[in-house]
Amino acid sequence: MIALWRRVPVIFQAALTGLLVALAGTTPWAVLVALNTKYWTAVPWAVPPTALYLWFFWRYVRGAGWPRSTAEVRRVLCRANPVSDDAWGMAIVAGLLGLVAVLLFQGVLARLVTLPQQRDLDPSKYPVATVALWVLMSAAVAGVTEEVAFRGYLQGPIERRHGPLTAILVTGVLFGFMHFSHPEVTLALMPFYLAVAAVYGMLAYLTNSIFPSMVLHGGGNVFAAFALFAGGRSEWQAPSIPRPLIWETGPDASFWLSVGATLVVGAAAVWAYVTLAGAVRKARASP
Repeated sequence: MIALWRRVPVIFQAALTGLLVALAGTTPWAVLVALNTKYWTAVPWAVPPTALYLWFFWRYVRGAGWPRSTAEVRRVLCRANPVSDDAWGMAIVAGLLGLVAVLLFQGVLARLVTLPQQRDLDPSKYPVATVALWVLMSAAVAGVTEEVAFRGYLQGPIERRHGPLTAILVTGVLFGFMHFSHPEVTLALMPFYLAVAAVYGMLAYLTNSIFPSMVLHGGGNVFAAFALFAGGRSEWQAPSIPRPLIWETGPDASFWLSVGATLVVGAAAVWAYVTLAGAVRKARASP
């Protein structure tokens, strides 16, 4: 069986392993929180068991537990490597600029195609503390498990065999399709998920660590959730007052302004990533 597995192309090995890790990390929370929204909603009882499970998950994917023969492989694949102090700051700056560029790009995309509308729970039906703990737990689960699965177990092996561009593209496609479990997600959102995967994937590639993307992923999910509950729209949705597609009215000043802002912030993000690459090389060269 092991010999047969080794004959499977690396892309398919990594894809299967990464998706299984992602499902193993996210499924318990998805099931528990769905039940929690129906039963005993006054108490966020789904949070403690999920937090405990997430702790065991984190330890296992980093090499703890049985079988010991796979411990080192799990540790390497997880990619939970330390990041130098100099690289940490620039990694966060680069990631933030990248995410802002993605959000600005969504504004452009909203004028090109019709984006779906978010369908989520009504927070007014539940206690504020319960909703807050659900949001924080959901962000922790997504930040940890999805970065371990996609930027670690999936992207890393493809990256080493085929290079970062192929690895990030494959990871981004699978990252996008995994979100099709949400009923509102359609192919119109694939550019969004590919762009987000590029932001996180380049951070993982340049730093050889999932820690910066974990921080940004988790923090971004918290921001998106509270923005959704407060404003009624997700970060990838069209504006609350939708504007007509440019195919119907032609490009106007607002459209070109959005394009310009996307290009300017995108260029700043590229500069930040280049600077991050230099900081990482300098840190690795230091004794």
